[in-house]
Amino acid sequence: MTHPQSLPIVSPEAHQHQSFRDPDQAVARLRELYAQSTAFLCEKFVETLKGGMPTTRFRAFYPEIRLTTTSFATTDSRLSFGHVAEPGIYSTTITRPDLFAAYLEQQLRFLLDNQKVPVTIGPSDTPMPVHFAVASDPDLTVPQDGVMDFTLRDVFDVPDLGITHDAIVNGQGFKFEDGSRPLAPFTAQRVDYSLARLSHYTATDADHFQNHVLFTNYQFYIEEFEAYARSALRDPDSGYTAFVGPGNVVITDPDAPMQPPAKLPQMPTYHLIRDGGTGITMVNIGIGPSNAKTATDHIAVLRPHAWLMVGHCAGLRNSQRLGDFVLAHAYLREDHVLDDDLPVWVPIPALAEVQIALEDAVEQITELEGYELKRIMRTGTVATIDNRNWELRENSGPVQRLSQSRAVALDMESATIAANGFRFRVPYGTLLCVSDKPLHGELKLPGMASDFYKTQVARHLLIGVRAMEIIREMPLARIHSRKLRSFEETAFL
Repeated sequence: MTHPQSLPIVSPEAHQHQSFRDPDQAVARLRELYAQSTAFLCEKFVETLKGGMPTTRFRAFYPEIRLTTTSFATTDSRLSFGHVAEPGIYSTTITRPDLFAAYLEQQLRFLLDNQKVPVTIGPSDTPMPVHFAVASDPDLTVPQDGVMDFTLRDVFDVPDLGITHDAIVNGQGFKFEDGSRPLAPFTAQRVDYSLARLSHYTATDADHFQNHVLFTNYQFYIEEFEAYARSALRDPDSGYTAFVGPGNVVITDPDAPMQPPAKLPQMPTYHLIRDGGTGITMVNIGIGPSNAKTATDHIAVLRPHAWLMVGHCAGLRNSQRLGDFVLAHAYLREDHVLDDDLPVWVPIPALAEVQIALEDAVEQITELEGYELKRIMRTGTVATIDNRNWELRENSGPVQRLSQSRAVALDMESATIAANGFRFRVPYGTLLCVSDKPLHGELKLPGMASDFYKTQVARHLLIGVRAMEIIREMPLARIHSRKLRSFEETAFL
């Protein structure tokens, strides 16, 4: 009997690498190669399901972009991206060039203009897992192990966690086996992994995600977001064209019902669509730093222009009232979920562009400014903790650290989201609303929320939306500033 690993391998027709100086043509070629690989794997997968164990293995490859430069070319020093650090060979594998077409064209245009050398497009040496290939066909699913009369991995390549990692974004000096350095922050298989997870956790396709992402930890905000979305659809001058909810329910009529699936996903997600992905996505991540990390780990591969946390927090100062806002200028990280990826000694700076957008948005929505704004908003350190019942611990520990850090608020998500934004080079910010004051006897209990606080939820959501609209008008090079980039960076954002 022939051992499965010794079966001859059948692949699509091999193609030579081609050079391109036009980004549109380069992306068109990526799309051709990707379509060929996925079509081949889908076809062979269907044949195998019908015919049983084949006499060959089937393998197709992701396409790749490759750049070689021998020059220390002088680039625009204002840009944090769009160029490589020094002479060498750079490469990246690519998936879903249909989904990422605008991003790829944009990044390649910067790279070609700055480096003055062509890029080459061709098949990589990285096999494409059949699970990710068939994900492009809604009529196909991969059966669980044991359903078929043969083992899937004996015939097709399957996801390989050995090459699905964050070594590039974590700054671990990663190089590919051929010695080339990474051209982009994520490899194709890492992206495919996250696209699959996003669909699972949010119950919406990656195609619907917009470039501006709001995170919240309460369903109240989702309800307000839906109300805002419907009002925006009624306004022909808003620029918003559709509203999408879990189950990929799309409405363009502001009065049409939003009928979510019977069982909501773990992180219900809604998208207010605008041309070019310039709309707003809102994710209810629920409570806890683990959820915050999970959501941002996967949304990061979509390369959003910014993400903001708008949710509830505990106010730590006696002068605060329920419903007051907190604008985070620093973060105390006691969440621990990112300790292995981003050590706690790494500072997470406030980003001036985002801070200004948030403060301007608060002023516009509340119609307060300057010294009067201090009546309802504090700036300062936000602490994020991994213990929801931290109040029950002996106070000399957490309370002393909170006081020493000058923290003004505490939650379970904001520092995680900001730290992952820093790690993934996604501009981030935090504006919270005080929902309880545990150090002063105002606990989060039924009936404790005042009418003022209830009103603030609607205002808070509008502030988050307005901040994103302000950020949307900023030049790409300004919002993606150099302060998020390390000594050696990928050319792609």
